Order: sequence, then structure tokens, then C-alpha cells
Amino acid sequence: MTMEMKDSGSVVLTAYHPHSPARIPGMEQSFVQDIPTGHSPTSRKSLPRCRRINRMLSNESAPPPAFSRSNSQASMDSTSMEDFWCEVESIKESSEDGSEEATLLEFKPADEGELEAEWLQDVGLSTLISGAEEEDGQALLSTLTRTQAAAVQKRYNTYTQTLRKKNKHTVRDVRDIFGTNDAAKFIVRKSRFGLTEVGDLSAEDMKKIRYLSLIELTAFYDALGVELKRNRTERVRGRENGLFGVPLTILLENDQRKVPGIKVPLIFQKLLLKLEETGLETEGILRVPGSASRVKNLHQELEAKFYEDTFDWDQVRNNDAAGLLKMFVRELPSPLFTVEYLPAFITLVEKISKIKLQLQALHLLIMLLPEANRDTAKAFLQFLKKVVANEGKNKMNLWNVSMIVAPNLFIYKGKRANQQEMQAAATTAHIVRLLIRYQDILWTVPSFLISQVRKMNEAAMNNSKRQLMFDKGVRKLLRRKTMERDRPERPEGAVTFPPYLQSDIPEGVIRVYAPLHSKVSMAIQLNSQTKAKDILARFHCENSRGSSQNMRGQIQSLHEIGGNIGQHCLDPDAYMLDVYRANPQAEWVIKPKAT
Repeated sequence: MTMEMKDSGSVVLTAYHPHSPARIPGMEQSFVQDIPTGHSPTSRKSLPRCRRINRMLSNESAPPPAFSRSNSQASMDSTSMEDFWCEVESIKESSEDGSEEATLLEFKPADEGELEAEWLQDVGLSTLISGAEEEDGQALLSTLTRTQAAAVQKRYNTYTQTLRKKNKHTVRDVRDIFGTNDAAKFIVRKSRFGLTEVGDLSAEDMKKIRYLSLIELTAFYDALGVELKRNRTERVRGRENGLFGVPLTILLENDQRKVPGIKVPLIFQKLLLKLEETGLETEGILRVPGSASRVKNLHQELEAKFYEDTFDWDQVRNNDAAGLLKMFVRELPSPLFTVEYLPAFITLVEKISKIKLQLQALHLLIMLLPEANRDTAKAFLQFLKKVVANEGKNKMNLWNVSMIVAPNLFIYKGKRANQQEMQAAATTAHIVRLLIRYQDILWTVPSFLISQVRKMNEAAMNNSKRQLMFDKGVRKLLRRKTMERDRPERPEGAVTFPPYLQSDIPEGVIRVYAPLHSKVSMAIQLNSQTKAKDILARFHCENSRGSSQNMRGQIQSLHEIGGNIGQHCLDPDAYMLDVYRANPQAEWVIKPKAT
């Protein structure tokens, strides 16, 4: 019997706030922060640092809602459990092979103060430790919601208290960071910006998404009364060449010399392709093991021949290919979902009972993954979804696949599975089940985080402008220019507008550029119903005969570039007037979507 999960309603891609207004089911929503004005540097520094930050945030904590422990794993069929233990035994036998290296990864618990210092660094707030006044840190702090700010305060207070005990050095007061007057309010609204996937944003903006995700996840766990546990990685060792047992980042660097821009390791792509072409309908695929001796020989042959393109894939049987695929995942020196956050994955199931809240936590954890891990995990989960879709022929349902894959993801090389981890078998399988079933949601960037990234970029630009205005060299240059006698006098009452306001493009009209089309630009009047796909269709109609040969066969997308975003590949259903108003300084370019 297969365990079925009853959904508890639509999943809302938004921040968790205990006292936020009711959300509209079935719609993606975002929290928009009304940034209060009137924070002057002078008033912020008039109080001692410690007193200022505590006063600002002292009223922001709310009693955490009570949730019972998860009962979602109360029942499970014995066949699936047997599959799990068979897979664990198979992994154990392979790890005892003398050809494999010893421990590749070591970690140990850290002191509380050290964990908090690492947390502040991981969310992009290392300036709170160093005391430096850096624009990125100030921009990030200016966008935090009250709940997020409370999470930062809690970790920062723990860090400062630990430092005082150790008598290391003077630390900044929390009120210096946030100011004394926080009247931020939040409104929930339906998003008209469409959906944004993890690959649709620039690398710099995704870095900011990771900062904000860790802060939001910490605040989310705090609101639920759950401790966000993390491991501290001490040492990672791995091979610098080859295929198996090589860190993802190094493997990708080697592969990108062969195929520039690749995001998933070539060997992993090839194993997935082999199984998708011939193995999806194989009965017991992933569950029925291949021959141990054949898999070992294939492993050695791949290491020797793969990059020379002399390996014969036709000789590989489907079950052996599945064995190699699982071997690749568990042989990674650092697990696919990272050592640091494996405890957080376990906690979201053991301590949070509602599926929707589990998904919200899981969603933020996915946003935290390094790019290489996230892209590889996405390719793996897309393949697993195809396996489940062929259940009628391969006899592998969602729960079977989850029980087989879980030990390969959560019992990683270099770490023996202890009794507590074995008892978490159902927990880890449930996590994999959520990852497979709801992956379309999990790879979507929450719109409230994108809104915060826009505010971060705007704050950084404003800080840069202010710094430029007060730069001594600039002031001297301006003084010298104003004293020049040869410049004609401006008429009385004349006003000089910024360059973007001198443009001949009226309000509500955007100029779209399409370098690969025969007609490379077009001015388009927007209205409340204009979508990105309408603009794409108009260009396609205008250029259907004269498009570049290089463009044919490529999927073209409309991109928002510059202004308060690095680069944003827009959803075809995004309402352009809303996007334009959110970023009026952007450029609009039609080009192939990055894959």
C-alpha cells in the first residue's frame, strides 16, 4: 500500500508573518514593505549603539504559534521500508570496497558564538562583525521586514554576548544597525510579475536571494518556535580531476573548458540521458541493483575514457546505469543538499506538522543551495519525476522512489549512519517525496524576495550617489566648473532634468531591443493588459521572414536589464506595465533564455 499525502491547500510563495492579513488561496503573493522615511544618521547616532538597536526591535517579537510534532510518517508499508534498508546495505557494501578513499568530509559542532558569526557572514552581514560601513550590508539591512530584523537581532545579540564573555573586542550595538524608529508596515497583494525561476536572475541578484533566504528561514523557524540547526564544515577533501568523488564546483570548472556555460556536470547529464532514453520503463529501475562487478568495471572505464569520447554507452545496462547514477550522488565529497543544512531538512519534517509550512521551509532551503548544487539537484529531481510518471510500467511509485533515493542523499560518503539517522529513514524519504512532488514550486523564486532585492539594489545605488556627492575630488571639480567664465549663463528659471527624463519616450512606452531580429528595436505602448508574451508575438510577427539564421530554433524571452535589477528573464505572463513601474530605468531586450 502506498502512503498518500492529503494536501493542506495551496502553497503560498511569500514570507511567513504570524499577524499578516489573510492570503488569497491559489495565487502567488508577495509582501511589499513600506520603507519608513525620516531616519537621519544624526538621530541614529545620538544614543549608545546597544541601547539604540534593542529599543528598535524590543517590541517586534511575537509569541510563536504552537504546532504539534509531525504525524505524517505514522504509517508506511513494509515493502518500502525493506527497500530503504536494502539500499542502505548496498551503500554500506560499496563503501567497504578497498578501492574507495577514506573520509572525505569532516565536521564538528561549533560554539554558539561561532555559529552566529558564521550565520551573519552567510547572510551577507559580515560588516556587523568587522564594524566596517559597507554599502551592501547597509542596503540589505534597509530592506528587512520586522520579522527578519528580529531574527538578525537575536543572532547578533547572541554573538555580542559571547564576545563579551570572551572579552575579545568592542562590538556594535544592534540599534546602530537598525535605527530607533521602525514603523514598517506590510501589505499582501497578488503578484502580476509572473513567476521567476532560479535561473532567471543574474548571479549577483541570486547571491542576494541567498542572503535574504537565510534570514527569512531563520525568522520563519523562530516564529514556529523551532531551532534552526546547522552543521559546521571543518574540512572538505576531494579529487581535483576525474568523475566520481570530485567536488561539484571543480567538476564543473573542468567541464566548462569543454562546454562553456554548462551548469550540470557532463557525466551526470549523460547518465540521466541514458536512463531517460532506455530505462524509464525498466521494471524496478533504481530499486533493482545492477551487477556490483559490472558497475565497478564501468566506473573504472568511465574514469579512463569519458572525456576522450571513447566510452561505449550501448554496453551499459539500465540497472547498471542507475547504480552509477546513485554512486555519483553519494560519492560527492559534500552532499548535494550541503552538510550545513542537512539538520534543517530533517527538522522541517520532525518539528513542523503542516505540509504547507514544510514546503515554505523547504522552499527557502532550496534557495540557500549553492548554484552548482541547486542546478544538479534540479536535474536529478526532474529525472525522478519522469521515473514516477512511468509507474505503470516500471512499478516505481513516488514512495518507492523516495525510499530508494533518500539514503543516497542523506547518508553521504565519509559519514557512518548512526542509529538516530537510521530512525530518520521515514523522515528523509518524506523530504525526497516533497522535493519530487512539489519541485515546480520549489524552483520558483518567491516574489517578496525579488522585491527585497530591488530595494537592496536601489539602496546601494542611493548610497553610492550620496558618497559620490560628498567626495572631495568631485566637489573640487564641481567648484572649478562653476567658476569657468566661458560657459554661457543659464536663463533664469531654467531646469535641468536627468538624462532619462530628457528621453523622447513618453510615459508608459518602452523601447524593446532585439539584436537577433531583422528589426532590432520597437517602441511599444503599454496598457494594463499588455503581457511579455504579447511583445514577443509582435516581434515575431514583424520579423517572421527576416530573422537571423542563428536565432531559429532558440526560445526567445523578454529580459529586464539594469535599473534596480541585474538581469531578469520575464515570465511570458508578466504584466509589463507593472514591471515597468517597478523598474522604470530598465532596458528591455529580447534574446535567448539561458539554459
